[in-house]
Amino acid sequence: MPQIVELPERPYLGITKTITMTSFGLVGDRIAEMIGWLAERGHTMAGAPFFRYHSIDLPADRLVVEAGVPVTAPVTDPAEGGGEFHAGTLPACRFVTESHHGHPDQLSGVIESVLTWAAEQGLTWDMTEKDGTEHWGCRLELYQTDPRIEPDLNNWDIDLQFRLA
Repeated sequence: MPQIVELPERPYLGITKTITMTSFGLVGDRIAEMIGWLAERGHTMAGAPFFRYHSIDLPADRLVVEAGVPVTAPVTDPAEGGGEFHAGTLPACRFVTESHHGHPDQLSGVIESVLTWAAEQGLTWDMTEKDGTEHWGCRLELYQTDPRIEPDLNNWDIDLQFRLA
């Protein structure tokens, strides 16, 4: 069952791309590169890598998604060397959270149940809709499972965090 939690600001290193549902690799495949980049510069990870959905237009199959790696202290040199990475901070606020164990392809049902639950509770998302596109203040999927240790996607643990208005 979903829960409402208060979360603090969380600094991260990220990369943002406009993708389709079948081209998640354009951002997802960059997570390992970001982790290596951080390690080379002495930065410490502070949690699970994530996808942050900025905008979602499912009928047009167009999403603006950010892959991010949380860090213990803000990154001050992300543009060093002309790279595509940027520093960011996830906002402090109340979030609805839910956990999923299983293949990422099964998340749509979990997301639908979270959205339904929130509507039944009378909750309002930090989200606006314009011309059929959802624009989210902070909607996250956090990938708790390290694929180097558990390559079977059916055994992955994924947390959802959707920011409330």
